[in-house]
Amino acid sequence: MDHHRLIRGRHFISTDPGLIDIDAVHRFLSTESYWARGIPREAVEHAARHSLLFGLYDAERTREDGAPVQLGYARVLSDRTMLAYLLDVFILAEHRGRGLARWLVETILDHPELREVPTWMLGTRDSHGLYAKLGFVPVEGSGRYMRRAVPPPWSR
Repeated sequence: MDHHRLIRGRHFISTDPGLIDIDAVHRFLSTESYWARGIPREAVEHAARHSLLFGLYDAERTREDGAPVQLGYARVLSDRTMLAYLLDVFILAEHRGRGLARWLVETILDHPELREVPTWMLGTRDSHGLYAKLGFVPVEGSGRYMRRAVPPPWSR
């Protein structure tokens, strides 16, 4: 698969999994997210290996290893035909309020392998406004969608 890169000002979004800072993603998910608190690093790596990844970076800042500093992340599970599930979307707190989350999700929805997918799912407790602006509506009351939820192994 080709890796895509979209640039806007000093920021860029890439689907190159080699750029993902798994330590930064794990740090955020395990300590700052409400949906994956306590998740082990190995689980973050496993999920990343089996997903289409999107990293949002600051092109003007680099880590010690020369890689760009990661400011945001999202991943998608999809058959790339009928269904896509958007997961683990985040922007680091100090970079919020600049439209980066919306740009990240718009980029995902417009990705060449995903733009024709008719059904998208996601779960959110606090970002309904963002997703509503991008065409998402609540599933509540739907007799069509079902979900199965059990506690993840790291929280049992």
